[in-house]
Amino acid sequence: MRLLLIHTILAAFVAYFAFQHPITSGVPYTAISATLLFAAVMGTLWLSTYFYRRTYFRKLPKLLYFILFFIKELLVANLKIAYDIITPRFRIQPTVMAFPLTVKTDLEISLLANLLGLTPGTLSIDVSEDRTTLYVHTLYLKHGNLESLKQHIKNGYERRILELTA
Repeated sequence: MRLLLIHTILAAFVAYFAFQHPITSGVPYTAISATLLFAAVMGTLWLSTYFYRRTYFRKLPKLLYFILFFIKELLVANLKIAYDIITPRFRIQPTVMAFPLTVKTDLEISLLANLLGLTPGTLSIDVSEDRTTLYVHTLYLKHGNLESLKQHIKNGYERRILELTA
């Protein structure tokens, strides 16, 4: 995880400072050109890690899938909230649940709690003293089925976080 952060910072610096150099003065500094250069540097760094750290080589695609998963979850939650606001009848069924944690480290727990808090309709309230339970407030509970919501979090967010940090 640390190497990914170092590579991301390095690629961002290269993408920024490359356009300050006179060689690239003919190339306009736009968001598209900076993003393409960032992606090229990040891809080069990613391919080079195959020779000295193979776990990182496998984690970058998982990170991209995780980002896409979170964007999908964010869009679905926003559409659900918007639909509920626009329609005359409210469909919310607010509840607070105790979610048993599989994640163990502070980074994993913080990441899970913050991602749930960023998703509209859910809010992380607290973590138990022994760090085995996360208390989550949710606005939408399908047919009072708390187990399906727990499985959605466990198989969606928590599984992907464990894949990235393991």
